[in-house]
Amino acid sequence: MLVYEIMQGEKRIIAGVYHLSKKLGRHFALQDISIQLANGEFAFLVGPSGAGKSTLLRMMYMDDIPDSGQVIMGSYVSTRIKRSTIPQLRRKIGIVFQNFRLLEDRTVFENVALAMKVAGTGLTEIKSEMADILTRVGLYHKRYEFPGSLSGGEQQRVAIARAVANKPAILLADEPTGNLDPIVTREILELLFRINSSGTAVLMATHDVELVRSFGQRIIYLQDGKIIKDKEMLFRGNLRDSISDSQVDHRARKFTDHRIGEDGNGTRRG
Repeated sequence: MLVYEIMQGEKRIIAGVYHLSKKLGRHFALQDISIQLANGEFAFLVGPSGAGKSTLLRMMYMDDIPDSGQVIMGSYVSTRIKRSTIPQLRRKIGIVFQNFRLLEDRTVFENVALAMKVAGTGLTEIKSEMADILTRVGLYHKRYEFPGSLSGGEQQRVAIARAVANKPAILLADEPTGNLDPIVTREILELLFRINSSGTAVLMATHDVELVRSFGQRIIYLQDGKIIKDKEMLFRGNLRDSISDSQVDHRARKFTDHRIGEDGNGTRRG
């Protein structure tokens, strides 16, 4: 398992989106989007349905290709990454969806274990870590149950456990509370905050502006494919001037978070 430490007060940019644009037909789904996320940060991506939130997250885990601009996740650069390398990236970040995407014919234990197995974790280590992982999300007592017997909130907890099982540097959550009632929504948010407090950066997309305003976290407002407000901009200066091709190469080499872009022996990949 990859080892990760954050020095108190140290901030490093571990994910960046630079002048990203994407058209769907004649209309822009995203237009000139630029954001950066630091290690250990928690940020909400807020906007109405159709604002481009899901499209932006898909760009970040490289499930879709922008028409222009770049995504940098650790040492992975969207304009240079090989298609065969994308699965490596996705094993190093956590992704949570609104509709859970659990395997219905696998138990809770098996759903989470599969993510670890795909990442190269051995069975002995999976078994030794599973108690801690499922206890953190409050589901160790239901480890042998199937998704169909769980409530919506419990299924989302399994999905979150699966997403963080490999200790990702960043968790991307796409409307993870969209299908849940207000009480369960609060419980899921509290779980995400606990995960964040352990060092994992979280970017959570939601349409519920009123819900997130009370938490005091960074809020990135997206509307009609554009960022209209970013509560805490990490970058100061002219982004466009800073990301020439040579600068992108330089940034990629500088992104040295140990849980994105390196294997267990500290060897750079991607």
